[in-house]
Amino acid sequence: MPITTEVRVRYAETDQMGIVYYANYLVWFEIGRVELLRSLGLAYSQLEIDHDCILPVVNASCRYRSPARYDDQILIETRPSLLRGTVIKFAYRILRKAPEGEEPTLLAEGETVHVVCDDQLNRKPLPEHYAAALRAMMAEK
Repeated sequence: MPITTEVRVRYAETDQMGIVYYANYLVWFEIGRVELLRSLGLAYSQLEIDHDCILPVVNASCRYRSPARYDDQILIETRPSLLRGTVIKFAYRILRKAPEGEEPTLLAEGETVHVVCDDQLNRKPLPEHYAAALRAMMAEK
């Protein structure tokens, strides 16, 4: 814990100043969530198809510490931080990958809060094998 996913900043993700546009960090958070579930042997797509569950974001926050730029190698650290009833919270850290032997640079950190729902946005429990995998990961602290 956490699960780390690596991406490279694309030119299209930067603004006129050559800095990553702020909303792209939320896209990277989503990449991290999907890869976290995949690392547990779970697929977000199967959650929707097999269990009629969606995880809409009801709150998102991001604290920007240092800018990311075109062609940077970015590390997305993702971990579940809360699972209570139908609410799931994920925590993220976005880092610039450092050369061998150096520490990565913290670029941003944030959270997303999700409510487990059906496609009509009625709350429902997370399937137990998903919940158990997330709880086990949180216990690894």
